Amino acid sequence: MSDTFKTIARFQYSTEAQIIKGRLEADGIQVFLSDNVTIDTDPLISNAIGGVKLKVLASQALKAQHILESINKYSLDDHGNVLSCPNCKSEKIELFSTIKDLKSFFAFLMSFLISTLPIYTKHKYRCEDCKTEFNLKEVSSIYPLTEPKETIS
Repeated sequence: MSDTFKTIARFQYSTEAQIIKGRLEADGIQVFLSDNVTIDTDPLISNAIGGVKLKVLASQALKAQHILESINKYSLDDHGNVLSCPNCKSEKIELFSTIKDLKSFFAFLMSFLISTLPIYTKHKYRCEDCKTEFNLKEVSSIYPLTEPKETIS
């Protein structure tokens, strides 16, 4: 039996990896995270070093990959419903942060200079299929997230 570890996933932040690690360990899979302390120390280098690597024993890799596939990795609204793209109706929506205006650029620059996490970030959603970017507010005005309440007359 081999005691070597195999990388089965990479994450930008260690918090994401810790959640998945807990899920896999609950199913009896031995998990090892690499580069998580480095990224916790300086999150800006995550892309440069390839993110936090989630590793499992090579003998348990297939079982771990099946568990990862069963986890919904796409965005949910406040009510737990899967978001869909307003353009193509795909459910492959991911949250990302962007620096597109002057305020967010200066906030990023200041936090970089004083070595802290970003003070101000703007979050948007992006469809992985058609690459449409949108805000949750825009989608909820087009497609209400909750059922309208009935009025008694």
